[in-house]
Amino acid sequence: MGIPIAIIVAGMLLSAGLYFGLQSNNSQTSGGGSDTNNPTVAKEMPTQAPSIVDVSIDDDAVKGDANAPVTIIEFSDYECPYCKRYVQQTYPDIIKDYIDTGKVKYVFRDLPLNFHDPAATKEAIAANCARDQGDDETYFKFHDLIFENTASNGTGIPDDKLVELAESIGLDGNKFKACVDDEEFKDEVSKDLDDAQKAGATGTPTFFIGKSTDNGTIKGEMLVGAQPYAAFKAVIEKYLPK
Repeated sequence: MGIPIAIIVAGMLLSAGLYFGLQSNNSQTSGGGSDTNNPTVAKEMPTQAPSIVDVSIDDDAVKGDANAPVTIIEFSDYECPYCKRYVQQTYPDIIKDYIDTGKVKYVFRDLPLNFHDPAATKEAIAANCARDQGDDETYFKFHDLIFENTASNGTGIPDDKLVELAESIGLDGNKFKACVDDEEFKDEVSKDLDDAQKAGATGTPTFFIGKSTDNGTIKGEMLVGAQPYAAFKAVIEKYLPK
């Protein structure tokens, strides 16, 4: 009798082990209680509609073909570390794939955050002073140099270094310094800041992407933060002619 009982007990233990093993596997394949890891559940979750906002290009610097079918308006802060990361990691691919190919025109507008001032506003003024001596191409050359040389977070760039950067792209250093010292474009920067607030841009960088128009205003889909290139591509492609 001892042997048959042992066999029965062993069979019961084996069955119990198989049962709990299957239960454990089912729990893991269902995402362990997390909807974000379950593709089936994720598809059933409602998708939030993108925020579409009327945004003005104003008279700010434009990079790319003026007749490009899609416009990107960026509100940025030269002292924002996330803006710098975007310029270093994502912006070059947007230039290569969309701006240089005539698909996108790019507008840069200022949104200096008060906790990055006075450096952020000074650098925004300085970029406009560079444009005043040159053109939109000059502006974006100086834009790139600021992001290359600032340590961000309100650290700023010394005045003499700003002049040196201006002279490195062929500008008159004395005229540039006088323009920055006199804050000639402070009102222009303030106008950008006001327009950013009206559009709902409260942080940097904030982007608005939409079809280009002839009236200087776009209905832009808002994209916030230093998003990866794929996020920009997904939005841009929606507005390109099919």
